[in-house]
Amino acid sequence: MYTSQHLFINGEWQKSSNNNETIDVFNPANGELVTTSASANEDDVNNAITAAKNAFTSWSATSAKQRTKWIHTIADEMQNRLEDLTKAISLTMGCPYKLTKIIQVQGCIDAFREFAEMTNFVEKTQQIDNVTKYHVPVGVCVLINPWNYPLSQLVGKLGPAMATGCTVVVKPSEQTPLQDLIMAEIFEKVGAPKGIFNVVTGHGSKIGSHLCSHSDVDMVSFTGSTNAGIKVAQVAATTVKRVCQELGGKSPYIITEKADLNDAVKYGVKDVMLNSGQTCSALTRMLVPANKYQQAIELAKTIAEANIVGDPANPQTTMGPLSSKLQQQRVVDYIKLGIDEGATLITGGFELPEELQQGAYVMPTIFADVTNDMRIAKEEIFGPVLCIIPYKNEDEAIEIANQTVYGLSSAVYDENTKSALKIAKRIRAGQCYLQGSYFTTKAPFGGFKQSGNGREWGQESLNEFVEIQSIIA
Repeated sequence: MYTSQHLFINGEWQKSSNNNETIDVFNPANGELVTTSASANEDDVNNAITAAKNAFTSWSATSAKQRTKWIHTIADEMQNRLEDLTKAISLTMGCPYKLTKIIQVQGCIDAFREFAEMTNFVEKTQQIDNVTKYHVPVGVCVLINPWNYPLSQLVGKLGPAMATGCTVVVKPSEQTPLQDLIMAEIFEKVGAPKGIFNVVTGHGSKIGSHLCSHSDVDMVSFTGSTNAGIKVAQVAATTVKRVCQELGGKSPYIITEKADLNDAVKYGVKDVMLNSGQTCSALTRMLVPANKYQQAIELAKTIAEANIVGDPANPQTTMGPLSSKLQQQRVVDYIKLGIDEGATLITGGFELPEELQQGAYVMPTIFADVTNDMRIAKEEIFGPVLCIIPYKNEDEAIEIANQTVYGLSSAVYDENTKSALKIAKRIRAGQCYLQGSYFTTKAPFGGFKQSGNGREWGQESLNEFVEIQSIIA
């Protein structure tokens, strides 16, 4: 990999005004230094926002056909950089290389192309009597992304921003900056209009507030924890700008009496362990009929222990490390808390094989005898930790499912899709997966309650990046 201590502003690579400070990026699998990135300050943020503001006038005036062409051109070059993007993400956040390539990179390239077919959204009008309603791009957008799916979260924001004619300033997580810098190289190589895509790497604690409160920023799209999202909203409120947030989750998964228990449990365990549990929509509360509880626990234990935990570069590995030693400690603390709360540790825990002790690993962990009032059942752990909770009847299952401050995702496994749908409609969550279905970028993604506001992916995501203008004739 390469070292980049530059920011990408107005189509050019620039040194940070904060010349003496850089950020070290480590490989969570072994603790080795991967790269260093620039640590931007408020002056750099100002320059990036100015570049985006200056570019907005011409970019927002481009035709849908032109924006479609640019999105396809960028996606083509992303395809050419497939290996670089894969290596960047796998090295810096620990996802197994083969999974990174399929899920975190190729899937994102394909999804980015989908937005190329949505560029005419802002050219559509609606006539009601003497009123014509127009969609107009919201303006300069700040995109703040997390480390768990760094390219996916970027594409889910950048796609609709470009499709609608907005310009952006991107702030990646300091743990995973490389894929954003590669994207900047792509914009530079294809000759994209200067200023439409700007990247500032830095600590959120130092530049986040300035990015979100700047008077020339029209919209902030943020993905991260609920606590951080609250701070973003508070700061952005000072200039009354739009905020779209995809925040935390503690998603319920209801397995019914008539479900195929083996298939249902396998689906749920695999969902939680994917990406080492670092998925905001992970189905971390598995709700099982009381009379099938012990059987479900035994199945879950067997399935969890079949994971191969180890080096992300090994093709046999199914689970890599967590993103950092800090995240590892957070998850270990929750595991210890679960034991202290009286939950039964079925498998996993905080002990590690000797060969994994240098990295930020946590073994696949399952708790039984969990009640919904325990902190491990209420709070987002963001690691490979599954809580299995018994219920007596369908009404109680739905009550437990909805007894949370979150509402991002959910799932139901029943006898068939028709019967599962009836339960799904009673769950207060932005998404619900039936009968073992999987994430798709064609479905709007976002939550109820403290899981955020607004939607990403699908045509609904375009609504976040436009204003409605009414012309009365």
